[in-house]
Amino acid sequence: MAETIPTDLIQHDGEHQSNEVRKRVQREEPNALRTFTPSLAVISRSAGSYHWTPEGRKLADFSSGVLVANLGHNPTAWWRAVLKYLQLENLDSPNPFIEAAPLTAYNAITEVEAEATSRLLANLQGETGGSRMQQVMWAASGSEAIQKSLWAAMRFKPGRDMLIATRHGFHGKKGLAGAITGSEDDKERDDRVRFISFPMQECQDLVDRREPLDLGLYQAELDQLLSQHGDRLAAVVTEPYLGGGGSYHPQAEYMQLLEKFCRDNGLLFILDEIQSNFGRTGPMYAFTHYGVEPDIVCLGKGLGNGVPVSAAVGRADVFGSLGFGEGSDTWSANPVSSAAVLATLDAFENQPVLEQGLALSALIEEKLVELKQTRVIARVRGEGCVWGIECADLGELPAGDVADLVIEGCYRGDHEGRGIHLLGSLAGKVIRISPPLTMPLDEAAEYLDLLHQICDQLGEARG
Repeated sequence: MAETIPTDLIQHDGEHQSNEVRKRVQREEPNALRTFTPSLAVISRSAGSYHWTPEGRKLADFSSGVLVANLGHNPTAWWRAVLKYLQLENLDSPNPFIEAAPLTAYNAITEVEAEATSRLLANLQGETGGSRMQQVMWAASGSEAIQKSLWAAMRFKPGRDMLIATRHGFHGKKGLAGAITGSEDDKERDDRVRFISFPMQECQDLVDRREPLDLGLYQAELDQLLSQHGDRLAAVVTEPYLGGGGSYHPQAEYMQLLEKFCRDNGLLFILDEIQSNFGRTGPMYAFTHYGVEPDIVCLGKGLGNGVPVSAAVGRADVFGSLGFGEGSDTWSANPVSSAAVLATLDAFENQPVLEQGLALSALIEEKLVELKQTRVIARVRGEGCVWGIECADLGELPAGDVADLVIEGCYRGDHEGRGIHLLGSLAGKVIRISPPLTMPLDEAAEYLDLLHQICDQLGEARG
């Protein structure tokens, strides 16, 4: 069979080593494996808020590895803690094997798992003061945590097998997690899922979110579904903000409406905090600044600071609706992930990570709002250390193409060698700005100014 060579290879001038890696991967892996990012950066090593290419070029990471590295990449104290919890401190042993925690312990219990479970529950209960955070159902990815929470919710009360999800959210690609992603217009719909509006139009810009929200439309949609489907409704599922949908952050009263609807009508309130937990939106958990408490909250990404782990945390009676094995899989609660959760909790509980994140948030907001002075950025939305800048059309150039040019320009950087790593645009034209919470303020200001410079240059070049 003849070798298949892609005709649309992404390559960059002056990056011989990176280009060879890009060429090999683009030939030997399908495009479906990753979302499109015009820079297709090749990362050789990372530390703190930075990546380095194989050529040694330094890139400020404004993605946090897709909202994962809240503590920054490879923090030394964090790694020491991970190794400590795995009992791997004596790696100089001459023996071919070392006595330590196992790397996998399927259908068994390890002490590190038990400690991670207790610590996570204690942290949630301490942050919220609530009584619903009773058990942890571990998983290895965000969509798996969502899937397990939905299984439990739909089993909890006989006959209640329907889900209400907010439109344009992202919860996963497979199974029920995929069924509640997007909207009814995106695909053949699972007949057990119904969608309601998320206040996107009312949150087009940061200033919009600070205005009171008229809840009439949203209450009417909920009431209509209740009238149509009555006792079949099991749960309402939403996110603290629409991440993949374009970075829309709603008013607190919207979340409070959803919670009240659930309480009044016997539904479960499930919050997908895969992206927003562990300080990303400001507080440790985003739902605390909305003044709500979900029956189940799904955590991931920043929970392990780079190690794949997720969890659905919530009411024991709801999780108890599943029997032995119905929420199990090979990697759930594995010792490596458990150790990563413990090390991450150590950092958040013993270091001023949240305080640093809030200070960084204020700087990011100030600098991003200034981007609206350019012709390139039309709107700015966000909170904490997760923001979206919505690109504008430039003449006949559509906003989506403008976003790609900004991402490419940031990757190329300036004549001083400074560059910025960004992910591909959200919803076609929104660029996410989400550095680690630990990024020093002076360094963040330097690279945000570089972003402004690149937008200015693009606006001028396009007339």
